[in-house]
Amino acid sequence: MQIHDTSSRAGIRYEPGEQPPLSLCLSLGLKSALLVFPTVVLVPVIIVRAAGVDGGYLSWSIFAALLICGLFTALQSLRTGFIGVGHTLISSSAVTSIAVCIMALSEGGVALMMNLVIVCALFQLLLSSKLSWLRRIITPVISGMVLMLIAVAVMPVAFDMLTHAPENASPGVAPGIAAVTLVVLVALVFGARGALRLWAPVIALAAGSAAAAFFGLYDAGLILEASWFSIPSGSRPGFSLSLGAEFWILLPAFLFVTLANTMGDINAGVAVQRASMRTLHSVDFRAVQEGLAANSLGNLVAGLAGAMPVKSDPAGISLVELSGVAARRLGLCIGIILLLLAFTPKLAALLLAIPGPVIAAYLAVAMALVFVQGMNMVVQDGLDYRKGAVIGLAFWLGVGFHNQAVFADSLGETWGALLGNGMTVGGLAVILLTVIMKLTGPRRYSIVTALDPRVLPRLEEFLREQAKRLGWGDASIERLFLIGEETLLCLAEGHDEAATGELRNLLVTATNDGPVMELEFVSAIGEENLEDQMRLLGNHAEARDSHEISLRILQHFASSVRHQQYHGMDVVTVRVNKTDD
Repeated sequence: MQIHDTSSRAGIRYEPGEQPPLSLCLSLGLKSALLVFPTVVLVPVIIVRAAGVDGGYLSWSIFAALLICGLFTALQSLRTGFIGVGHTLISSSAVTSIAVCIMALSEGGVALMMNLVIVCALFQLLLSSKLSWLRRIITPVISGMVLMLIAVAVMPVAFDMLTHAPENASPGVAPGIAAVTLVVLVALVFGARGALRLWAPVIALAAGSAAAAFFGLYDAGLILEASWFSIPSGSRPGFSLSLGAEFWILLPAFLFVTLANTMGDINAGVAVQRASMRTLHSVDFRAVQEGLAANSLGNLVAGLAGAMPVKSDPAGISLVELSGVAARRLGLCIGIILLLLAFTPKLAALLLAIPGPVIAAYLAVAMALVFVQGMNMVVQDGLDYRKGAVIGLAFWLGVGFHNQAVFADSLGETWGALLGNGMTVGGLAVILLTVIMKLTGPRRYSIVTALDPRVLPRLEEFLREQAKRLGWGDASIERLFLIGEETLLCLAEGHDEAATGELRNLLVTATNDGPVMELEFVSAIGEENLEDQMRLLGNHAEARDSHEISLRILQHFASSVRHQQYHGMDVVTVRVNKTDD
């Protein structure tokens, strides 16, 4: 669990491509590694204990998690080939995967979980290569709903761990030490600022462990017996290609969790770029794609190794904001330190010795933050009565089926097992209801043409037709066409059909919504980002060429211009308001 704080961002001292002193990177790297260490270790501890798997596998899963998170944190920073975002972005065990991994281990053991994680990793890798059209599939509403249902599914695990105490312990001891942990954590969340807030989970775990030690519930023997440096004696869990009924029953839930994790990784890739530069730059979605590809490969390795899924942790973003060090060297140091921590079982034993009630309080707050994150996602683009109906109905259907309060006795064994998972039912419901909402909402019209100024008459005809559907007057229509014309000219800038020997296509889509029209231009990728170029126009009193004239027209007449660059594709979205004719 990481508490993300943006209240006290320091100025950027070192951008990603710059070289800070190695001593500074090692110091910050050690702090960052220790910040994420509890999350990396405790996620497999919670999953394995809740599923009742033997202790030998627990040691292996912790070792593998630290190795994988360290390796892919380093790869994220290096950005080799098409792998890595090129920023300090820390990989950590996915808290959001706790519920589905517990179900997989309980139903079919480690082999079943391995198969599911591998399939989901390949699915995520496919999504990373198709990120340009993924924006229409993984909407904030769908991802946010899945996150909310993940919290609902995991909270019973936390409540169950509250009672994990020796039989001879006083009945009030377990709730007492859980309360100590919760009070300290909540106090720090609300009262701490800056770096202290980042350390809130670690401090709360330490306080809860101290309370447990006072009552004799902290197993210090695990720490004494653990060695300072070793490799787990157990071998990697065996892999099996056998795909039974349990695989197909759990696969939808795993895929929905993967969608939610993917959205989180995308958001992290966007946030770390915004936090790492001294001057404002548009987000490079090619780097976001490459960061998502790195996490996909991390999950593939995790599946093959019998470990739990990984995802991006916001700790790296918080560290950049607080320290002002965004250099890639820092991410590399964090990765190497996590790799080294994998070979120090005594540090992991500090967390293994923590009793269930302390972990339960930690997990409860983590899931509360996941639930709130999901709520923020579903409302980030605004909330009207149609979207509210989708969210409310899908959420309560998911909760109802998950708690077996809906048709529990009439579904049968197979369908009961499949639909007894709230993430599956809620995810399917929100997708179906979203499709219905889209079909009954503002209609989209589109044309496919060439990326060539010679198609301007056809574009003009298309835009005039859309404007007349809304009853726009002549002045608004001329303004709309002017914006469409200049957007096409900007995209076509530098594209020479005679030189390249290819004619690129352009898809133009118009969404009509009363006084506002949204135009989307999709073409082969260009070299420069229009948003960045428009920001730079302020440095010049007059336009220096026809390209700058086009940019100034867009800047003046369009309500907003958003340019997203992906590998192989440009997406420019322009919003145009109706004027008083």
